[in-house]
Amino acid sequence: MSSEAEQKGGGLVIPRRTALGLASDHAGFPMKRYVHDIMAAHCDRVISLGATSEEPVDFPDVTRSAVELIRTGQAERVILVCGTGAGACIAANKVNGIRAAVAHDTYVARQCVEHDDVNVLCMGAWIIGPQIMAQVVRAFLAAEFSTEAHFRRRVAKLGDLEAEMRGEKS
Repeated sequence: MSSEAEQKGGGLVIPRRTALGLASDHAGFPMKRYVHDIMAAHCDRVISLGATSEEPVDFPDVTRSAVELIRTGQAERVILVCGTGAGACIAANKVNGIRAAVAHDTYVARQCVEHDDVNVLCMGAWIIGPQIMAQVVRAFLAAEFSTEAHFRRRVAKLGDLEAEMRGEKS
């Protein structure tokens, strides 16, 4: 028998998490409450940051605050919603330990976690509507990093690359 969270996942098994982070800039703000409610069905707490209205804010500042939730262990994953998802993704990937991807379909949302251990999903409120966005969020939350050695090796190399760019030896 499936749980209520699994049923709301459109047939996906979405593990319940302690905390998830959500942030938007002003362009993503109109979709923020909608995404929040989807996430809340699958975690004990949604930590919401960023825009509180459509008044302009700078996405690098919003992104920095949001990804710190992962770096400090306050959230397991973060979802960023802006106009296209691109700017937030660029900003997130500047931070060590963060692996962000833009996904506007369920295949990418699932595969980026399974193959690349992505911990930040970036979506564009100008690009996809609420029904697709809901499916993308659920696919991202349901996905788990593969245990296959070649995926683990590749993600470890990303960590090595980060260390090298910081001037550390791996």
